Amino acid sequence: MINANDCIPSHNVLFITFDSLRYDTARAALHSGRTPNLERILPDGVWEERRTHATFTYPAHQAFFAGFLPVPSGPRRPARLLACHAIRGTTIHERTYVFDAPDIITGFAGLGYRTACIGGVGFFSNRTKLGRVLPSLFTESHWAPQTGADDPESPQHQVDRALDVLAEHPGRRLMLFINIAATHVPHRYYLPGETQDSWESQCAALAYTDTHLGRLLDELPACGPWLVIMCADHGDAFGEDGYTGHGIAHPSVWTVPYAETIIPALSN
Repeated sequence: MINANDCIPSHNVLFITFDSLRYDTARAALHSGRTPNLERILPDGVWEERRTHATFTYPAHQAFFAGFLPVPSGPRRPARLLACHAIRGTTIHERTYVFDAPDIITGFAGLGYRTACIGGVGFFSNRTKLGRVLPSLFTESHWAPQTGADDPESPQHQVDRALDVLAEHPGRRLMLFINIAATHVPHRYYLPGETQDSWESQCAALAYTDTHLGRLLDELPACGPWLVIMCADHGDAFGEDGYTGHGIAHPSVWTVPYAETIIPALSN
């Protein structure tokens, strides 16, 4: 496990949430060789199975941004990676970087980081008062219909914007957050001819996303060392036990993929 105190504030930070991505989907795509770019940075080449704190995007990200990342699936509760000062922090230990801030995004900004958000689903759209709550935590936020869940090319547009962000203000530490929209319904269009969203179409959406994330991962080392956090905010039910969608208390929704890793700077 990573000691966050060893890499904050010296490292850039990349935090990616794959919206609605089930753990079994991520694992299957990985083991079938469909996500080679993610595989090369995953610790030991695998996703960790974890449990999220909420069943839909908004409360899950509120928890994440307070330092409550998905927890291991077993009874053990190891130290958190990130936290904000609290009266009682039973999972704050030596490896935990603790911010004196109301949320970790504000905390990174207080350390001199440039904080940038690239949405994502509607909760990151800035189009409504509710859709401005999460993006407003960042010093800058980027969203367009082309980066949202209704555009099949959203992974390309999101990575294009991320590369633009990397190119701006070189040399300044960056906390970059991306909410991947492609794995949120609708994703049936990633399987030609399909008319229903399914486990298989989410797998195809992740595979397509991987092709573009590779472009971003290739550029990261040139900007310095990175702490990378990747997870889903929640999963989705596709008919299991009669359930469909998310916002429901079902294992397909609670169980998510998680990874934390370090990408070193490019060697001179």
